Amino acid sequence: MPAKTDSAALVALLARTRTESAKTMLEVVDNRPVLLVFLRHFGCTFCRQALDDVSKIRPELTKRGVEVAFVHLGLPERAKPYFDYFKLSDVERVSNPDGSLYRDPVFALAHVNLFHLIRPAVWTGWLRGAIFKHRIGLLKEDIQQMPGVFFLRDRAIANLYRHRTIADRPDYLKIAN
Repeated sequence: MPAKTDSAALVALLARTRTESAKTMLEVVDNRPVLLVFLRHFGCTFCRQALDDVSKIRPELTKRGVEVAFVHLGLPERAKPYFDYFKLSDVERVSNPDGSLYRDPVFALAHVNLFHLIRPAVWTGWLRGAIFKHRIGLLKEDIQQMPGVFFLRDRAIANLYRHRTIADRPDYLKIAN
């Protein structure tokens, strides 16, 4: 169950947040429910794993009437090849290099220290194949930023998932219920 969020704060934040296609996130949310995925940096194995996971379930989300949107820490030019590669080039995206949306009290996504990388769950995620399939890329964005997933419906956060480790693999379909 999501934590209580001030709906006025959420609406105000969505109204001033523009996607790369120049829409406000409020316009996107008012159109249909949105699974809003906050990514880590593009050099992160698990960021690319999340793109791959969402790409694979996108047809089911579309069937349910759910739109997918992403918030990322890169510039649009850096992000585009990743979204193109995972066949997500037509989704709404918000470029947020300063990480202000991640830190906003509405979403409140944590920062981790570098010791987080030695946690057993992270190593297990890498050893289960993430690093072999998705590799490690160039570290350009904030490597300490944690990801998260928010299901937005009727101008509210209907469900959410805040990662406990960078290796978490949320059940996106369950979050979008």
